[in-house]
Amino acid sequence: MLAMIAALQPLLIGAVLLWSAQGKLLSRYAATGARRSALARLVGDERVVPAYRVLGGVELTLGALLLLPPTLTAEAVAATGLALGFLGYLGYAAKAAPTSSCGCLGARSAPVSWRGFARAGLLVVAGLLAMLAQGSWLTALTGRPLAGTTILLVEAAAVVVLSPELDQAWLVPLRQLRVRLTNPLAGGTGIPLLATVHQLQQSEAYRRVAALISSDVREHWDDDEWRIVCHAARYQGRLATAVFAVPRLRYEPDAVRVAIVDEATGVTLVNVPAVAA
Repeated sequence: MLAMIAALQPLLIGAVLLWSAQGKLLSRYAATGARRSALARLVGDERVVPAYRVLGGVELTLGALLLLPPTLTAEAVAATGLALGFLGYLGYAAKAAPTSSCGCLGARSAPVSWRGFARAGLLVVAGLLAMLAQGSWLTALTGRPLAGTTILLVEAAAVVVLSPELDQAWLVPLRQLRVRLTNPLAGGTGIPLLATVHQLQQSEAYRRVAALISSDVREHWDDDEWRIVCHAARYQGRLATAVFAVPRLRYEPDAVRVAIVDEATGVTLVNVPAVAA
């Protein structure tokens, strides 16, 4: 079983690298993603876009080599080294530019978080396993298709769950489905949403962006002591989302914060801090 798992890892790593590379090389938002990433702090604003493209080229080359059998030990070693480099970069970003985007998997904005570290760690483990591979992933998959497919699906699901950049594709729709299936006027913790909306509308943050809001509550969820409330919005002709953080267990309108986020790119267009901050 271990031999089969090891043989399948180049397919997983190669697919992740190719997905990451296409975001850096083909996305029309790649340059924007590069400039708002922690990489800009590391190499400078003038060199960040070329560096971002070069990294995408490295990922494209290595990903393609891993997918094309046979898998060489040198390719697995290079993949492991690249994943370790990602871990080091995330450590730097968390300390030097904690509010910057990760810029890891494509151009969509995603802050540095434990999920990024866990994903990089998963790729390190996959690379180490790939170094033990004795045959190609194609042979392993055709030899035991059911077991091989199951392993790959589990690993791919782990990568998706650990990738904030992909939340728009699965997590946000799930949250929207939850809102549609539940009473929109009540939260899941006994605090009515109506009370949260009332507090929200009394806040200075809401008054400052009220003219931009174009819908009622679109989705909401609880995050510890905060309730996150989202409205559709428009900013300078662009579709956006107004994301409010409202105190959940206390009435304190001055503590409400809001960010206007571009719907297409995830870029924060307006950030209104709490009055008390």
